Amino acid sequence: MSTPRVLRQSLQRLAQHARCYSKTTTTTAPLRTQPQRLPTAWSTTTQLSASASARRSLSTSSALQHGHVDPPKPGEELYVTFIDKDNQTHRLAVSEGDNLLDIAQAHDLEMEGACGGSCACSTCHVIVQDQDMYDRMPEPDDDENDMLDLAFGLTETSRLGCQVHMTKELDGLVVKLPSMTRNLQASDFKS
Repeated sequence: MSTPRVLRQSLQRLAQHARCYSKTTTTTAPLRTQPQRLPTAWSTTTQLSASASARRSLSTSSALQHGHVDPPKPGEELYVTFIDKDNQTHRLAVSEGDNLLDIAQAHDLEMEGACGGSCACSTCHVIVQDQDMYDRMPEPDDDENDMLDLAFGLTETSRLGCQVHMTKELDGLVVKLPSMTRNLQASDFKS
């Protein structure tokens, strides 16, 4: 057997094994089956690899978007009310575990969330209207407190919407959106 023939057979077996053992149930697309015109300086192995008939698996996953909340199941609704910058109220039925940033964005309320909910900005700042509801929430951690220090219109009951997750204890929560937000970045502090 000549060397190119052995390589071609090896590549074909490899491609066959790849198809057999692939556990991916996604769309497959054939590689080029026609030999390409390659520079003569390239090795025979490269030419065989480029022309070998093999299949490759392509897969995708759906990207998460801001405001990706599922509607609550009947009978399991929790309610949160947002008071927007124009003092209009928006009472929304939500699911347990949803955070206020995602809820607001899913319902097209004006809450930016510049950091994508990673607790690295203060643009999802909300003001809890009822002290009793505020006391039912877990204490803000150090990262949240650091970001709240940058928030416009900070109050004793201020929280970041991305850090407040709805629970049965918070059913009926009312939060107010501040009249404006501040989006400070590390680049703002460079000299």
